[in-house]
Amino acid sequence: MPGEVIDRPNPPAQPSHLPDLLDQLHVQLQQTALDQDACDALFKFRRAASYIAAAMIFLQDNVMLKRDLTPADIKPRLLGHWGTCPGLILVYSHLNYIIKKYDLDMLYVVGPGHGAPGILASLWIEGSLEKFYPHYGRNVDGLRNLVSRFSTSAGLPSHINAETPGAIHEGGELGYALAVSFGAVMDNPDLIVTCVVGDGEAETGPTATAWHAIKYIDPAESGAVLPILHVNGFKISERTIFGCMDNKELVCLFTGYGYQVRVVEDLHDIDTDLHNSMLWAISEIRRIQKAARSGQPIMKPRWPMLVMRTPKGWSGPKQLHGQYIEGSFHSHQVPLPNAKTDGEELLALQKWLSSYRPGELFTAAGDVVDDIKSIIPSDNKKLGQRPESYKNYTALDLPDWRQFCAEKGEQQSAMKTIGKFIDRVMVQNPHSLRLFSPDELESNKLSDVLEHTGRNFQWDEFSNARGGRVIEVLSEHLCQGFIQGYTLTGRVGIFPSYESFLGIVHTMMVQYAKLMKMAKETSWHHDVSSINYIETSTWARQEHNGFSHQNPSFIGAVLNLKPEAARVYLPPDANTFLTTVHHCLKSKNYVNLMVGSKQPTPVYLSPSQAERHCRAGASVWNFCSTEDGIRPDVVLVGIGVEVMFEVIYAAAILRKRCPELRVRVINVTDLLVLGTEGAHPHALRDEAFDNLFTPDRPIHFNYHGYPSELKNLLFHRPHLDRVTINGYIEEGSTTTPFNMMLANEVSRFHVAKMAIMGAAKWNEKVQVRQHELCSELNHNIAETQKYIVEKRKDPDDTYTMPAFD
Repeated sequence: MPGEVIDRPNPPAQPSHLPDLLDQLHVQLQQTALDQDACDALFKFRRAASYIAAAMIFLQDNVMLKRDLTPADIKPRLLGHWGTCPGLILVYSHLNYIIKKYDLDMLYVVGPGHGAPGILASLWIEGSLEKFYPHYGRNVDGLRNLVSRFSTSAGLPSHINAETPGAIHEGGELGYALAVSFGAVMDNPDLIVTCVVGDGEAETGPTATAWHAIKYIDPAESGAVLPILHVNGFKISERTIFGCMDNKELVCLFTGYGYQVRVVEDLHDIDTDLHNSMLWAISEIRRIQKAARSGQPIMKPRWPMLVMRTPKGWSGPKQLHGQYIEGSFHSHQVPLPNAKTDGEELLALQKWLSSYRPGELFTAAGDVVDDIKSIIPSDNKKLGQRPESYKNYTALDLPDWRQFCAEKGEQQSAMKTIGKFIDRVMVQNPHSLRLFSPDELESNKLSDVLEHTGRNFQWDEFSNARGGRVIEVLSEHLCQGFIQGYTLTGRVGIFPSYESFLGIVHTMMVQYAKLMKMAKETSWHHDVSSINYIETSTWARQEHNGFSHQNPSFIGAVLNLKPEAARVYLPPDANTFLTTVHHCLKSKNYVNLMVGSKQPTPVYLSPSQAERHCRAGASVWNFCSTEDGIRPDVVLVGIGVEVMFEVIYAAAILRKRCPELRVRVINVTDLLVLGTEGAHPHALRDEAFDNLFTPDRPIHFNYHGYPSELKNLLFHRPHLDRVTINGYIEEGSTTTPFNMMLANEVSRFHVAKMAIMGAAKWNEKVQVRQHELCSELNHNIAETQKYIVEKRKDPDDTYTMPAFD
């Protein structure tokens, strides 16, 4: 059937059946008229920015419209999104005005990042583009460069990204702008982030949760977010949910979230309406903050938000070819897609651009007129030049990690150990470190971080700790958005999670990594802290929760990032985890993933040994190797806590049952050392790889993650026919811990079998006994599985550290 036909522009929502609560819930304001000079300046700013934004989509020449357009003036490929630009420009113009008039510190986060033409046009007008890109100066040449190069390989891309001055949000995948904004204002008491959420973006799950983020903002210590829900009614080719909700429904919805809602919709006097609404919002923010900062905080304060209704593609073409454009989805992207080849569309474009009267907006030299400049703030206040967005990082003051170490030979939980360390880091850095957890702090045995701080949940009388460094909310998306905003504005965050559920933020993490890649390649961007994930409650010890909780795939997600960003660590014990966390909290610009167990496990290394091992990334463990690993028949490699214990136990079994077999045991804690030489900064040179793993002996990897990940890392290493890999193979249930090892073929018995089969190729004595030894190990597997089924538990000595006499 044919698609929907829009029979009128900007169709209103159908009326709801809610009782008429608008008088009680909707914020009504006594409108104070703007003076005429301000109105004129705001209108001219919008005309100029809208003209430039439209020109960026279409024009490669004649950018000042000094003559009638010809097909040669039109770009060969028309790229960009027009529909959201007028609304974004409207907000930008008013933010400029109130920033200058009231001396505000503000960032502007744009959810509809495809509206880059509107933002770039505004940045050009205020002079921020020129500051960072001299070839985009406020002159004829600069404007020509901006317009003609947009969405080409020679210019700025079609979406907001790290190359966009003032941006802290990658504007591609929708849904995250609001959470990032709230992360940015935490511990930034003077900062206001105005965040525009498109009504299409508002349909996403992450945005739906992010409206609750006001409940995690302590106005005594943090700034504020002013959300603006931009309702223009349409997505790419369909009405939006929020565009089909009337004001009663919208006001009731967001009142329930905890907001005071002001609807801005007077299209006949939008400047007065929006200006008064913004002033009201700022005054409400200051009222809430003043109460909290004077020792009389308001419990459950109702923060302000705006719902702004404007037509999609406002000020663009009204109709063409019998279809409505303004006020419909036809204006979403390129409203006149055939302007280069269709004479009617070219004339429509000429009429559209001329309607802004550019001759009244630009000087002969190509700059904007002084009226427009009158509402632009000073450089240090401009939205494109706020230091929080590109140069605000301060390193943490870190304690000596060694004072938190466990004794070698003890049984200790790595999470318990690092919890005490993180607690001390928070004490020493009370305003620049936060931990974001999806309701798993206690379960992950990190509760020691709460020794000197508390949870920062402002709506709960028990958890609204003043200065609380911990935010627990059962939304991985919200935790990820918070840590992104917090990190990108100069602070440091930690995100611990159940291993299996970090995958929920896989694509958010990738979007963040893309932003950071571009930031590193943009000369004016300064360093930021690394983003730090702690992956625990791993599949190996999720036997009690079952198959759904067994998923180490986030490792592969990080491995697929650019080598300059990806860092994956699997420390084997508490002391190595401590030095790894210490290292990661010092690092900059990386995506750090640390994988470890929350259960008590053996501490194999002293602090000095742990430091040396982690610095190397991989090393021979002499105590469980034959004669310090010299001249081995086979190399056994453990990567991950539980699977490393199985390697050690296998070495003990082999020493007892087959003393003639010579084994070298290696632990890898930095996964990327295995990559092909030159493929990653940490990758071992081929010579070093051969020295460690031998140039020719069989190597068996017992790996925590999916075997395919190691295969990809090792792919270009020579002599891979000698390598075998066992790892997680999607086997599991509600069972016992050791049965998880058996089911995924990473148990001590499986490792010992692989060692025997490999060593038999080099050692005749082992070769002669191969069948006998493997048969015994197969019997051990069967008997252990039988015991587990009958007794409902693992054998009592399963996790007793083996002795090496």
